Amino acid sequence: MSVSSLVAAPQAVNLLDAGSLLAAFGVLGIAAVLFAETGLLVGFFLPGDSLLFTAGLLSVPGTHGPVHLPLSQVLIASAIGALLGAQTGYWIGRRGGRALLARSRAKRLHEGAARAEELLDRYGHARAIVLARFVPVVRTVLNPLAGALNVPARQFALWQIVGGTIWTVGLVLAGYGLGSSVPNVDRYLLPIVAVVVVVSLIPLAAELLRTRGRRAVEGDRS
Repeated sequence: MSVSSLVAAPQAVNLLDAGSLLAAFGVLGIAAVLFAETGLLVGFFLPGDSLLFTAGLLSVPGTHGPVHLPLSQVLIASAIGALLGAQTGYWIGRRGGRALLARSRAKRLHEGAARAEELLDRYGHARAIVLARFVPVVRTVLNPLAGALNVPARQFALWQIVGGTIWTVGLVLAGYGLGSSVPNVDRYLLPIVAVVVVVSLIPLAAELLRTRGRRAVEGDRS
């Protein structure tokens, strides 16, 4: 292989970078990433929140980002990926989700499973399924866990559609709204995405602190 061909070769895609994913795969990448993050246990590390928000930013006409995306296609691809992914995760869980989870050595995945089960116990099926969409890792694990716990299929389908639609449409339109109201928003793309990532981790951190506090209280009582 010549030096010139090496120089011309495209750079590797960074799976943790929303901008890199969108530049490489466009709206198809949105559907694929959300499907993997919400339907396959191996997708727990993927950047769902920042991907949706960034896609909304890059849908604003006149934005000079790594790629321009049609808003209608972004909304459709986001919903399809998130809804099909959650449904796939549920059916994987029905067919042996706990066994698959037990084989994984990822600590974050097991912590997410514990929080997902706690959400189901504390809030009931409907609220837990909707709320889980907004908590990284938990939204990956709750779907197969719901299947493993035999949450009724119709109830799961109804509430995952509600939660998935609110999550995807809400974040995409939030990004689009910010991009439409702030001139030259593409200049601030990286810091904005960084803020979105931090904000998206707040529910996860809050659940961790709440769980540790509860365990500490239980330990004092025992």
